[in-house]
Amino acid sequence: MSAERLLARLETLGVRLGLEPSRELLARLGAPHLAVPSVLVAGSNGKGSTSALLAAMATAAGYRTGHYTSPHLEHVEERLQIDGRPIEPGRFGELLVEVVDTAERTTGAPPTYFEALTVAAFAWFAAEKVDLAVLEVGLGGRLDATNLAEPLLSLVTSISLEHQEFLGDTLSAIAREKAGIFRAGRPALAWVEDPEPREALADTAREKGTNLRFAQDLVRIEETGSEGWRGQHVRLATPTGRYDLRTALLGAHQQRNLGLAVLAAETLAASGFPRLGPDAIAAGAAACHWPGRLEVIGLPGGRRLLLDAAHNQEGAEALAAFLAGRPGGAPADLLFGVLTDKDAAAMLAALAPHARRLILTTPPSSRAWDPAGLLPYLKGREGVEVEPDPARGLDRLLQGNGKTLVVCGSIYLVGEVRGACGRSWAKSG
Repeated sequence: MSAERLLARLETLGVRLGLEPSRELLARLGAPHLAVPSVLVAGSNGKGSTSALLAAMATAAGYRTGHYTSPHLEHVEERLQIDGRPIEPGRFGELLVEVVDTAERTTGAPPTYFEALTVAAFAWFAAEKVDLAVLEVGLGGRLDATNLAEPLLSLVTSISLEHQEFLGDTLSAIAREKAGIFRAGRPALAWVEDPEPREALADTAREKGTNLRFAQDLVRIEETGSEGWRGQHVRLATPTGRYDLRTALLGAHQQRNLGLAVLAAETLAASGFPRLGPDAIAAGAAACHWPGRLEVIGLPGGRRLLLDAAHNQEGAEALAAFLAGRPGGAPADLLFGVLTDKDAAAMLAALAPHARRLILTTPPSSRAWDPAGLLPYLKGREGVEVEPDPARGLDRLLQGNGKTLVVCGSIYLVGEVRGACGRSWAKSG
């Protein structure tokens, strides 16, 4: 069975929070999750960018670095990378078959989609003898399969209300779930400014005996500067160093993620990874590219297509802040689609003031909002169109005369559009 068909079967099993099935499966496979030093990264927004930045810094330092992330944009193999290169499809298929066969033979049941991918990542990183694995948590932290690792360092990015049916309906409850990745006697770093989740993280760290430090208390962002659509310059200081960095990642929120990644690199440098010094930090920051996160694609006539996986209220507000301060400044044309477990009203409230034209569409997911159902949130607003088919929605967006075009609201929509653009341009080129 191909990897694609196998994963399609597993996807029907849905979400299963809990560690025991994966723990037993990993034990049968020789405990690969304990064979590689790791960093765990949890959070509501920014965990992907932070883990990508840290992985790029470790690679720049000459360490063979695994990076596990989710979800993917276009191809599932993107989730498993070593030194920035995704796993080969053939090797990926072999690993998945081994993981699923072992689970069914020893536990009597298949793993879920996410469990299979996580166990495959552990197995691949161990087989390839990576020096360090940077692991992005999938959902929450405490009961996420990635939490079977024994991290040298745990990181937490910003926390907001999300997945409340699984994680709880308060910021404090969600923070405690994410603090499940903390380890006794080991360091943790968090950039969490809201007092409620910050206090919950601190309480959990005290209970666990974790050395937790808050990055916003330690990192001083001294100067920032735009390099147009190419990226930004960030000068920052930590208690042990000063850095003059350039990054292709756009947006003020990425300055916080960069600061957290720098602190993480310094922490690792002091605990067995000495090559993670200032030169590697600067080189990794400059080399890091994180597709679909304020990613700019140039179009003919000086137009730009901006892809941003802003998928919740906090992400939409970060995108809105970027649109308000971007080069040129005029309202943008937006193609927007969102999933039903998100606060679409709050997201549209943040984005609509920066939109000249707003096309509502359907992300490729069974959990997608019907775009017509979003209209009540835009009452009295001109320039709103409904196009359920995302391909036709993209055509409408491109056929307009807007200079800045934005696709946002769901990583599934961004991935679909990114793939469509690549296929179209490959044919035309």
